[in-house]
Amino acid sequence: MKQYSVSTSLQLLERTPKTLHALLHGLSDEWLLQNEGPGTWSAFDVVSHLHFCESNNFSSRIQIILSDSGDKNFPYFDMSRQFELTKSKKMAQLLTEFGSVREQNLQALRDHPLSAADLDKTGMHPKLGPVTLRNVLSAWLAHDLSHTAQVLRVMAKQYEYEVGPFIEFLRILK
Repeated sequence: MKQYSVSTSLQLLERTPKTLHALLHGLSDEWLLQNEGPGTWSAFDVVSHLHFCESNNFSSRIQIILSDSGDKNFPYFDMSRQFELTKSKKMAQLLTEFGSVREQNLQALRDHPLSAADLDKTGMHPKLGPVTLRNVLSAWLAHDLSHTAQVLRVMAKQYEYEVGPFIEFLRILK
């Protein structure tokens, strides 16, 4: 099991927008808007979610934990708002905006070198209770990886029935 490291986390966090851009930019809506069935997300929905979280979640929680304020309570995060805020956007715009906000957030982290003591500072999550900065930063990275895998799975599932007997070898479709 890997111990958290800011520098190694930044290596992946800075690549997520570029990875998604390379994978999704210029694809037809046939790829971008398909999902896995009712109540599931398309690649567009996932990028919308990542953009919304980047603008409204992780960076604000980091700022709260690192602030001198006595109030370390995280505000409630309403994920349903993402769909309202991005419904009129196109994938190219979402990818560009996500990349820009991510770079700003990562630059803010680079501008404020974190000490081991900083990583142990806590904030109060409305559902989970006390969480450390290390927890938030690690969750940010795992969140990216989880949703990148989700995009790949959703896209692969578009050919779930077309692969025929090869499905036996395609773990992503199981």
